[in-house]
Amino acid sequence: MKYKHLFFDLDHTLWDFDSNCRFTLEHLYQSMELKERGVDDFERFYKHYIIHNDRLWEKYRAGTIRSEDLRWKRMHLTLVDFKIGDEKLATEMSTQFLEMLPSRTILFPYTIEILTYLKEKGYQLHLITNGFEKTQHSKITYSGLSPYFMEVITSEGSNSLKPHKEIFDYAFLKTKALPEHSIMIGDSIEADIMGGINAGIDQVFVNHLNIEPSVKATYTVYSLKELENIF
Repeated sequence: MKYKHLFFDLDHTLWDFDSNCRFTLEHLYQSMELKERGVDDFERFYKHYIIHNDRLWEKYRAGTIRSEDLRWKRMHLTLVDFKIGDEKLATEMSTQFLEMLPSRTILFPYTIEILTYLKEKGYQLHLITNGFEKTQHSKITYSGLSPYFMEVITSEGSNSLKPHKEIFDYAFLKTKALPEHSIMIGDSIEADIMGGINAGIDQVFVNHLNIEPSVKATYTVYSLKELENIF
């Protein structure tokens, strides 16, 4: 068995971030009466949020903003698009969003089945995620993923971020894994595939969205079930 340690990404790979995020934002839209405050259309609100969130995560990965700023600014900038400059409301929305989101449990199809299959075959499964410590552990617990993973490495816990080599070095140290026996499995070319390349390990690109990748991974799959063809 060439690979012994399988390092998975969490958000957008196993845990369906977009579906869970949308569900939570819809709840906030209703409970905080955003329509009455001037946010006339939820679909438009959601699209604007995704754009700001993606941009701020890019800045966070580049080390140009802090996690606290990312959390409230994505709400603030979305509200400003609707001419609402209410920082208190943005902060309250951020707090409630982060309390509710981790308890959502929508996973990609075949997540539990593939993790069961891999564990039964004797692979050691771990997570490497750029998310926040408390949030990610809550997601894992609520969605029933805890029993499958031996170690969970977060950017907050390791003081580094994918694609930087340091988060992988930290992961190897924590799991006692050797790079030649390790592989990174994730949906992001920038974070997971480039991260794996920087760390000197093989990678599986989980191409849920069927996009044209800018970098060639060691393997590419279009669904989690296809991992059975590799492992």
